Amino acid sequence: MPDTRFTLPSWNTLAGLADADLPLFATALLIARDEYPELDPACCDRLLQAHADHLRTEVSAIGEWPLKVAAINHHLFNELGYSGDHDAYYDPRNSYLNEVVARRLGNPISLALVQMEVSRRLGLPLEGISFPGHFLVRLPVEEGVLVMDPFNGGRPLGVDELRERARSNLGGRTPDDQILARILDPAPHRAILVRILRNLHGVYAEAGQWDRAARSADRILTLAPRQNDALRDRGMAYLHLGHDAGARSDLAGYLQREPDADDATQVRDRLVGLGSGRPRLH
Repeated sequence: MPDTRFTLPSWNTLAGLADADLPLFATALLIARDEYPELDPACCDRLLQAHADHLRTEVSAIGEWPLKVAAINHHLFNELGYSGDHDAYYDPRNSYLNEVVARRLGNPISLALVQMEVSRRLGLPLEGISFPGHFLVRLPVEEGVLVMDPFNGGRPLGVDELRERARSNLGGRTPDDQILARILDPAPHRAILVRILRNLHGVYAEAGQWDRAARSADRILTLAPRQNDALRDRGMAYLHLGHDAGARSDLAGYLQREPDADDATQVRDRLVGLGSGRPRLH
């Protein structure tokens, strides 16, 4: 039986953790609790544990890892109905794990988290891939890796399709074997969590929900304090919220870290507009 005492970590403990020690599933729920303060993490844990328990006997009887993960995918995507939200891709609910589990709709990275967590509980080392465009998952196999698309039912992707997908995000250049192998490297836990928060920041900034945009950028900085773009993004959100002191501090800090950034001139102009004059960089 799952532990009904399942609890979430504290934000102030996460920055100091090594990547392998970052609890991916629990931290994704911690992100969701910002938007859903009444979220019950134990309930989400039980739901995913029920998925794994339903599959345990079947998966244990299968010998080959690719066939094991095919059984997992069939249950999640065909029987339970987890699906990519093609109609409302940018709905923020698609990034919040509690909503994804409840609605069985999500974006690529949230569906990957469900797929990875259920597989982990069944002993399969499914890993995330920060692929350009849509997030993917990979399973080590004898001949290399099996790459799958959780946004489209966990469908396996061949090398030619992977090259084509990558090409559209590499200025039209087709990646060679070495570049493609690097692209398919497993994503660290911290990078996965930051990508979730970047997605949320983008959605909220586009919608002009600057309090939520600021929160998303702030959480990125909590997880990864050297994420300079997040410092700028938080400063810009503060600017829209009228929090001039916070905006001035963050934007000046961004320029100190990135004096030659492509957007440095625009950021300096914002600082001038705040009455700070041209910042002195140390």
